[in-house]
Amino acid sequence: MQILNGKEAAQAIKDSLKLNVAQLSAQGKEVPHLAAILVGNNGASETYVAAKVKACEEVGFKSTLVRAEENISSLKLLDMIRELNLDPDVDGILVQLPLPKHISEEEVINTIDPAKDVDGFHPSNVGRMVLGQSTFVPATPYGIMLLLEHYKVETKGKHAVVIGRSHIVGRPMSILLSGSGNPGNCTVTICHSHTHNLKEICQSADIIVAALGRPEFVTADMVKDGAVVIDVGITRVEDPTKKSGFKLKGDVDYENVAPKCSYITPVPGGVGPMTIAALMKNTFKSCALKHYEESQ
Repeated sequence: MQILNGKEAAQAIKDSLKLNVAQLSAQGKEVPHLAAILVGNNGASETYVAAKVKACEEVGFKSTLVRAEENISSLKLLDMIRELNLDPDVDGILVQLPLPKHISEEEVINTIDPAKDVDGFHPSNVGRMVLGQSTFVPATPYGIMLLLEHYKVETKGKHAVVIGRSHIVGRPMSILLSGSGNPGNCTVTICHSHTHNLKEICQSADIIVAALGRPEFVTADMVKDGAVVIDVGITRVEDPTKKSGFKLKGDVDYENVAPKCSYITPVPGGVGPMTIAALMKNTFKSCALKHYEESQ
């Protein structure tokens, strides 16, 4: 059993980006600039955004954090996005989700310029991904593909089961794994809350991607020997023995599933760091497309 160490793989990606940015800087060229909008004071969102800002700093990107009050109107938030769309210095825009209930996530995502949509959620970018065209792929599925590539995990001809059908992870993951690239070329089954015989379907899987947000949902009796298990879930579970009062658990019963696997991701330290590394790669790509490939 080998652990798919997201921290190590993400660091390799960030080190490579850092080198590229240093070269741009030495040549007096524009370096990538990521702008993040954070609405309200959600603790988890604060943590995620802080990690993204820190990653920008580490690789030499410029970053801007735009804060908005919890009760900001939709109109005002959309105006903030349009301003960033028009700012020639900004290469990537992300609006940290979830948003307050009175704001439409769909409207917000649709307002971001697709050329700056480094989260890969805009319908035009999703459409390009489905067609197998060059685009910004949602950061978590992209990060998982980069992790599989880093560890040279064989996916061609394998049966992959994706548990979860969200537009952020499950659906794009199924498209990427079934695509003709490497990693890719899997036969993919998507499972969800209405799937019958979920256990039996998982038992036939060479690769399982668990992305449903239920702690330790995937148990050892659902996993065949030698399977590759990717755990996307991360849930705070109360734990009075911890200083923080909670511990983080994935969607997989790691302790009992890991011994059966050929490869498995830990939680934390697996998919999470890769999501941020993928976001950095998307931002660098946006900058390169805008400033350098246009002028060639």
